[in-house]
Amino acid sequence: MQKPGSRFRRRLTTYIVIAGFLVLLTGGGFAAFESRQVSSYWEGLWWALSLMSTVGFIGEAPESTLGRLVSSVLMVSGFALMAMVTAAIASMFVREEQEPEEQAQEVFDAEALSLLTDIARRLEAIEATLASDPRDTEGAVVEPPSDPSP
Repeated sequence: MQKPGSRFRRRLTTYIVIAGFLVLLTGGGFAAFESRQVSSYWEGLWWALSLMSTVGFIGEAPESTLGRLVSSVLMVSGFALMAMVTAAIASMFVREEQEPEEQAQEVFDAEALSLLTDIARRLEAIEATLASDPRDTEGAVVEPPSDPSP
């Protein structure tokens, strides 16, 4: 069984890589398209990072249509990534809470299976005894039916 912490770290790493890629890509793109507001690639990175994390602008809003489109994509992406990280953290806590219940259920299931196996074994023994004993349940000997044919 996989530990919840390792799954959480893998998800979080994936989200961070996606966010980093978006920041690097759009930061440079914004620096190229909005050269009046952002003078360098590094300022574009800072702008993209701040836009993704706060869903707001630092300084002025973009002037060009392409700059507004890039900023809109960044806003939605930042919101979605924050929601995914929050969901991953919440699922980690829920999973930790459910683990003891699942372990108790597994113990119960194992005990029930053991009891059912024991019952099946006992029934087979009873059936074998009944099949080999020609007496009925009251102790009388049961005679086989006579063959009516001549």
